[in-house]
Amino acid sequence: MTNLTVWHGPNTRSTGTVWLVEELGVPYELKKVDVFGGATRGPDFLAVNPAGKVPAIRHEGKTLTEMAAISLYLADAFPEAGLAPAIGDSLRADYLYWSVFRPGVLEPAIITKSQGLDVDPRMVGWGAWDTVLSLVEAQLARGPYILGERFSAADILIGGALGWLKHFKLMDDNPGIEAYIDRLHGRPAYTRMQATNT
Repeated sequence: MTNLTVWHGPNTRSTGTVWLVEELGVPYELKKVDVFGGATRGPDFLAVNPAGKVPAIRHEGKTLTEMAAISLYLADAFPEAGLAPAIGDSLRADYLYWSVFRPGVLEPAIITKSQGLDVDPRMVGWGAWDTVLSLVEAQLARGPYILGERFSAADILIGGALGWLKHFKLMDDNPGIEAYIDRLHGRPAYTRMQATNT
């Protein structure tokens, strides 16, 4: 019997959480939520996440939402999977930075760019799209993954967002980033996650 439950809306950002759990290789119960049909606004799901958003998880009686928080929590909860550098590891700081880079910097820059929003850079906590993209490019120049040679849960967060950009054609041709996305999409856990989107 599993003590991990994942609420997942097929073809939404919660795919990243399913991908993470597949990489962890632990048993879990998957509860599909019809996001586009309005199920996240119904009382059953709002009891799980009052914000009405996926993903959400329940592990050992604790409910948690927000994809980056879930990622940080689960990677530490299952250290045997090796998806998070341990406290004291020299890569830990970079791992934490890139894990929160997605919701705090990358996603806001993506939304600003894709919606054509004009924001005062002095009033927001993220940079212009070109600057944000250049930070990712510089990091990937150091190795095949965000932490260099080591694949981590941060790659699921960053690579998932970049894959979304590529899928919706919101990013110009970028061979380096496209090669990174292809590497991630070639992982068996990614393929297993894709099967949950039907």
